[in-house]
Amino acid sequence: MTSPSLTPDAIPDAGARTFASDNRSGIHPEVLAAIAAVNDGHQTAYGDDVVTARLREVFKRHFGERTESFPVFNGTGANVVGLQAMMDRWGAVVCADSAHIDTDEGGAPEKVAGMKLIAAPSPDGKLTPELIDRYATGFGEPQRAQPQVVSITQCTELGTVYTADEISVVAAAAHERGMLLHMDGARIANAAAALDVPMRAITTDAGVDVLSFGGTKNGLMLGEAVLALDPDAVRGVLYLRKSSMQLASKMRFVSAQLLALLEGDLWLRNARHANTMARALAAAVRDLPGVEIMRPVEANSVFAVLPKDVTERLRKRFPFYVWDAHTGEVRWVTSFDTTEGDVAAFAAALAEELAA
Repeated sequence: MTSPSLTPDAIPDAGARTFASDNRSGIHPEVLAAIAAVNDGHQTAYGDDVVTARLREVFKRHFGERTESFPVFNGTGANVVGLQAMMDRWGAVVCADSAHIDTDEGGAPEKVAGMKLIAAPSPDGKLTPELIDRYATGFGEPQRAQPQVVSITQCTELGTVYTADEISVVAAAAHERGMLLHMDGARIANAAAALDVPMRAITTDAGVDVLSFGGTKNGLMLGEAVLALDPDAVRGVLYLRKSSMQLASKMRFVSAQLLALLEGDLWLRNARHANTMARALAAAVRDLPGVEIMRPVEANSVFAVLPKDVTERLRKRFPFYVWDAHTGEVRWVTSFDTTEGDVAAFAAALAEELAA
């Protein structure tokens, strides 16, 4: 699989709508209001504030009473801190070959944390017990990095969603081998919305040990969190977060965003809307001559193959990523603020370019 192509014509004019990534959307108004609401007076720095204390309780409500939470700035930071805390210096992580930690984090897990990533080819972006059995090898051999963690992504980079049963099976396979299970949950809310289950059902209850909880793709300005769902699975998170440059001094402004998302149902409203818009987008373009939808639309991503010249022209009007330059596959991502009008305008523009 080729990483998404990021070229100058993929950068829109200010304010233009884009289907490139849910990272490109703005801040949800309720999140923005939450930031302003805590901008009053002084609070103890580095997470010892009342806002972060409240957030810890809200995370427990969603993921279980044993949950320990550590807000960070971004998803790469959450993955690096969380994975480091789960393993020894000589450890290795088994992940899918499309995993964000392997393809799109600038080598941070390996460069910053010094861990070995073992990428298993997976056509749908999912790991299975069979893949773990094949790629988690060399236990006890000093010549080999020691497989200690399995990392899965929810939703996967290919837009697929693990069911609770699928995660439970992967967790059992990891635990049977003395390994731990990490989840990169950059789009955990979209997965829960797609499956119509609580987030706990596809994390804590399914055997996930540590979760990188994602907020930026679901309406936040910035802010993710390392969640130790099983506190016994980690060590030194407080120190690793600081040494990895992920400890915010004015933590209340990160925590306030996560609270806005999680205290009520904003996380679910945003995710459901993004997922609905992706299905609407696929339906709007599916029957256009020259368009082939390549994968089931399970969350908020649509993968399609278009003629190359159409892709080049359309990206200048509605920026999006070329997912695989060899096959012509592209990826369209919808967000909490994607509208029906955005979808209709994009479908109309695509039809025009196909007819040109």
